[in-house]
Order: sequence, then structure tokens, then C-alpha cells
Amino acid sequence: MSNNVKNSPHSESVEKKTLIISAPAREGELTVASHIIQSGGLVVFPTETVYGLGANAYDDCSVMRIFKAKGRPSDNPIIVHVAKPEDAENFAYTTPLFYKLARAFMPGPLTVILKKRINIPAPVTAGLDTVGVRCPSHETAHKLLSLCKVPVAAPSANISGRPSPTKATHVIEDMDGRVDAIIDGGECEYGIESTVVLPTGENSVKILRPGAVTADALRCVCSDVTLADGIDGSDVEKPLSPGMKYKHYAPRSPLILLDGKREDVVAFVASEMKQKSCLFICYDEDAAPFGDRALTLGGASDESSHAHRLFDCLRCADEIGEMKKIDVIYTYMPAAGEDGLSPAIYNRLIRAAGHTVMKL
Repeated sequence: MSNNVKNSPHSESVEKKTLIISAPAREGELTVASHIIQSGGLVVFPTETVYGLGANAYDDCSVMRIFKAKGRPSDNPIIVHVAKPEDAENFAYTTPLFYKLARAFMPGPLTVILKKRINIPAPVTAGLDTVGVRCPSHETAHKLLSLCKVPVAAPSANISGRPSPTKATHVIEDMDGRVDAIIDGGECEYGIESTVVLPTGENSVKILRPGAVTADALRCVCSDVTLADGIDGSDVEKPLSPGMKYKHYAPRSPLILLDGKREDVVAFVASEMKQKSCLFICYDEDAAPFGDRALTLGGASDESSHAHRLFDCLRCADEIGEMKKIDVIYTYMPAAGEDGLSPAIYNRLIRAAGHTVMKL
């Protein structure tokens, strides 16, 4: 454990003392982190999806510190994390369908929208009468949440609009000096945020944000699974879930999605690199001609790798951009299908690019 001493832990200034808890976190260190959350502070912790920025969900002042640390719009709701699904009964109205989903996918990368009880303050839910509930499977997250004994409101631990953090180095870059503690839990397993679903009937759900729990998997549990408006990256007026409004995940350099045959995309980027300073986020098979200007997502057919590496590639693009002037980042226009991880990858990339698509 090491201290990066700046100011008092609960100072309202932007710069504050941040405690870095190195991996693997010991129980005593996690107890310290839980006390910080209980007393109104902010703690970044690893999950199987991305790193979360946690505060006591019952404490509206603590939750408002999340918005300040991230620069997050106040009409963007925050997911509440619990150690076990039945903990949701303390602040939400659970249903048989919630427990059916919990038995199938919790702990894990699924968030379920429920009607909230009065003890959840308005800043958590952006004034809505619903709250998102998630039970992460990451061992460190589970231990921390068990020790907290309060539900923990936690969006992704990045400056608002930037790529979500999947490594402790990403978190430290964005949040050192803005939060009270950061727990290093290594690299996140999935690399994209949880799937968010809204129950729409006794045995039906609508996917508000696609993630690692796919529509195919949900159909094994629910008779009817649909995709909400906004999955395609279009904004919605009143978001029920994080990631349904505003530009998200964007690197600092412009990102352009190239819509065309794979070989045409590769040829176009090769031509562009002769004229300007570019980066290419590409499949392993296409990387060789581009040398250190290629950031790889994994094999062309490996969607799990694409999801796992995407945010890290966008972060690496920023690092390269700080050393060299980068005019533009190119990558393939992803498929917008309904099955597998395609909707999740499409959703993140179309938002990261701000809908900037070039037809080839």
C-alpha cells in the first residue's frame, strides 16, 4: 500500500489525497476502503467489466462527489452495486423475474432496472423512479461490497466521455488526486460495461445497454428479449441507463469508422498513412504492414477479444497521440447485429466515433 499525499481525503478541492492499494489487496486494506465509502469518500475498485468509482448509494453528498470527480452530467443515472442479489431488497422492489435473472447471471456482468425505494437519493437515479442493480463477480469487488454493508453507487471510473478504464493505470491517469482510494485489481476480464436490462413483463426484458450477457443468453431465460432505442448510438431524451445519452468512450484524436469490405479498409488506411499521421485499430491479421501505427483487437473472428481490448486500444491511441501528433484514428465499421457481442462492440464504437462513419 502506498500513499500519494496531496490534500485531506475528504477535501472538496479537485486535488485530494489518493491512497493506492496494490494488487492483490489484503482484507485489512479492503476494510480501510470500505470505511472510506461508509464515511462519504470515493473508492475506485475493479470489477469483471471495467473499473468502478464507488460511493455510498444512501449518501446524496457522496454521490454528488462522483459527478464532480468524473465531470459527469447529472441526468445520467448510476448503477448500484451489491454483494448479493437479495441485498437489492433494501433499496428496490424486487420481482420474480429479477431473481430468475439473478440465478442465471449473478454474480456477473448484468444490471437489472427495478423500481426504487425512497431511501435511494435522486442523484443516483437522475430523478427517475427506477434504479439499476448489479452484483459483480470480481473477487475483490465482492469482498469490498460485503465489507461496506451499504449499496455502492458506481459508474465507470473515468473522466466523463473518455474510454472506460480496464486497467489500474487507466484509473490512475484519470482519477489520481480526484478520489480517496484506488484499488489495483489488474486487468478486467470482459473490458466492456455490464449489460443493462429493463423488465417489460413477467418474462420479458428490453436491453438498454448491450454487454457481455448477450441477447442469446437472455433468451435462454426470458421468452421475449428486445433491443431499446439508443442501442445504435442515437441519443435518447431521458436515459434509463448509463450509456444511452451523450458521446462516450472517445479518444482525444478523431476516430473514424470505415464502412466497407475489410480489404478495402486496409488499402484505404495504407494510402492515408502515406499522407497523414494515422493510427489503425485493426485485427491481428491486418496489422503487419502498419508497424507501430497498428493497435490490435485480436483475431478477426474473436469478438471476445475485440470487446476485451477495445477500450485499452483507445487509451493506447491517446498515449501515442501525446508523443506524436495524430491526425486521425481509423477502425472498421462494426456489424450492428442483435446476437453475440456485436451489439455491444457496435454501441461503444459508434459512440466513441461520435457517429463519424466514412463509406468506402
